[in-house]
Amino acid sequence: MTILRSLLFVPGNTSRMLDRAVALKPDAFILDLEDSVPIDEKSNARAVTASYLERFAATGRPVIPRVNSLDTGLLEADLEAMVGPHVFGVSVGKIDTPAHTAEVSKILQRLEVKSGLAIGTTKLIPWIESASAIVRVFDICRSSSRIVGVALGAEDFTNDMEIERRDDDQELAFARSAISIAARAAGVLALDTPYFAFRDPDGLRENSQTSKGNGFRGRFAIHPTQIDVINEVYCPSAEEIQHAKAVIAAFDEAAAQGRGSTSLDGKVVDVPVVKRAQALLELADSMGVARE
Repeated sequence: MTILRSLLFVPGNTSRMLDRAVALKPDAFILDLEDSVPIDEKSNARAVTASYLERFAATGRPVIPRVNSLDTGLLEADLEAMVGPHVFGVSVGKIDTPAHTAEVSKILQRLEVKSGLAIGTTKLIPWIESASAIVRVFDICRSSSRIVGVALGAEDFTNDMEIERRDDDQELAFARSAISIAARAAGVLALDTPYFAFRDPDGLRENSQTSKGNGFRGRFAIHPTQIDVINEVYCPSAEEIQHAKAVIAAFDEAAAQGRGSTSLDGKVVDVPVVKRAQALLELADSMGVARE
């Protein structure tokens, strides 16, 4: 499974920020050609970002540029500049239907052939940012084998819905559930919207814990100081690992006595609980987290 807990946005038109970012350690770099770049800087961002791709790829971390959406008329030029051996995949905003995914995939296939890459090499993360996308999210998730994850874009989603953003994120409850369930059913990652209060690590931690509890596997960072908090939250904690081990040990002991369930700390332990504990330990192993 691809591990994408923290995905750091870096404006693609600012060499100073790109120079600093290359030394950081998120799970992936999102070199941004879209929202963080003014319209009159789009061409410059494309050229600057292209010149940094090899440096970022040399870090060994996935490079996933966020390109402009289909409706801007900029997508194809963005992809032509990005697709190549140094890019793990691309992130595309405002994907509303499976047909949008198909259109992006068609362009990617042409560019992969042109670059000498195997077809399907370039992965895809669609942004779910509208009511139309939410009601089609499962079909979008399974619309291409390129898709490794889908991202919730809260700002554009609430704009499309003509509702206000709230501090408690209650207005995102249904959208988050729809995306996380669809992503799980399709076997891809659910990636949560950025937390904009970048000077509030406690708020980020609390919000991310709720997000993790809803089934999200990672989220986008808009500031380097958010990386460590995000990585910590979306990774099994020492307490979670110890509890999972205790659950399995208690069940194994009960099974040896011919029982199909037992209890631990006053709660029932049966097969689904054990499977959840085993999955958590497998996730910890995939992230290189020690079980001790």
